[in-house]
Amino acid sequence: MRAVVQNDKSRASGRASAGARIVLAVLVLAAIASGCAQGGGSERVTPAGGQQPLDAPPARALDSYATKLRAAHAARIAAAHRWNLREVPLAAPPPPATKPRIRTRKGFEVDGHRKLDLPPVFTTVPTRDKVVFLTIDDGAEKDPAFLRMMSDLDVPYTAFLSGYLVKDDPRYFRRMQSQGVVLNNHTLHHPDLRGLSYRAQKREICGMQRYMERRFGKRPVLFRPPFGSYDRATLRAAKTCGIAYVPLWNEEVFADHWEYREADRKLRPGDIVLTHFRGRDQWKGTMADMVRRFLNKVTAQGYAVGRLEDYL
Repeated sequence: MRAVVQNDKSRASGRASAGARIVLAVLVLAAIASGCAQGGGSERVTPAGGQQPLDAPPARALDSYATKLRAAHAARIAAAHRWNLREVPLAAPPPPATKPRIRTRKGFEVDGHRKLDLPPVFTTVPTRDKVVFLTIDDGAEKDPAFLRMMSDLDVPYTAFLSGYLVKDDPRYFRRMQSQGVVLNNHTLHHPDLRGLSYRAQKREICGMQRYMERRFGKRPVLFRPPFGSYDRATLRAAKTCGIAYVPLWNEEVFADHWEYREADRKLRPGDIVLTHFRGRDQWKGTMADMVRRFLNKVTAQGYAVGRLEDYL
């Protein structure tokens, strides 16, 4: 009989202990919730008896981060609607922790390319991420609507500028730069470099490097030869001028159509897409029309737009 009483007491004690733990858990959750609702950044929540103090800021920070994500997504939806896109552009994945090794595409080498350690010439970035990269050349059209559209949609792109087209309104490109766009080298005067002397090519490339540093505060490490035309002297001059990469392209998008390097006319992960700063005087449409055509296609095929520099 004594054993039964002792067992009953033991079970009662266990139930009391469990009940105390439940009450304690409720008190802890209430304390965390209370901390999340408070406004300061350094308050500490009063702990339950025998417990360590709980910091409220991490919980508030998590809630704040979730709120920001929701707000960013809502803004993206609103921007897609405002700019008449069929779908909301997909968000790019985080930049790769380990950058892919960039090599010259087969058939795009020049004599002594590897021996001289010349900059790689490539049309796509090796990645499994379902991303493509938008690059825009020259600088002839300076459409403020384009800047608003790209900022609203938060779509990254890389610019390759020619000096003679930029000099009449460098403020337009400084505004672009302030939005996080990297400005790169597309020569001073946009000549077909292939066949020019080494000295003439160096003048075009290094001259633009100096111009970019003077106007925009930095010498680029990316260079795109006009028309995608280059030879051994081009790459030697580019290396001398501080260029590390020579990205070309796999597709080109216009305001009213696409063109493709590959015969199957398909997008692939890591493809570099070319377009130009153009308006109605040279295109059947505007820069905004071009962006709309670009985003509608890549989004429909499940691609996000990545930032090229994040992969180099």
